Amino acid sequence: MTKVIETDKAPKAVGPYSQAVDAGDLIFISGQIGLDPETQQFVADSVEEQTKQVMRNIGAILEEAGKEYTDIVKMGIFLDSMDDFQTVNEIYAGFLSEPYPARAAIEAAKLPKGAKVEMEAIVKK
Repeated sequence: MTKVIETDKAPKAVGPYSQAVDAGDLIFISGQIGLDPETQQFVADSVEEQTKQVMRNIGAILEEAGKEYTDIVKMGIFLDSMDDFQTVNEIYAGFLSEPYPARAAIEAAKLPKGAKVEMEAIVKK
C-alpha cells in the first residue's frame, strides 16, 4: 500500500505526480527544483540559490514524513551544466552529514521550467 506525502512547505507538483510517496520501507521524493513554495517561482537565477532552495524543499517533505536528511539513502542530482558540479556539491554537503547517501549526478539537456538543478531522494523508514 502506498501513501502520498504532501506539504505546503514545498512547491506544488508541476505535473501529474506526488511530492513524495511512502511505499512501505522506503519513501520516494520526486525531483525538486528551486521554486519558492509560496510563489511557485524560482528563488533566483543562480545555481547557488536554486540548490539551497531544492535542499530546503526536500527538507520540508522529509519533515512532513517525520524524517530527516540523515534518513536519505540515495540522491539523484540533475544539472543543466556540469560546470556547476562543484558548487552544487559544496551546498549539498552543507545539508548532509556522513555517512552520505549513495548518489548519481548527471547533466541533463533541459530541466523543468528551465531549472539549473533538480534533485530526487530515496529515504529509509
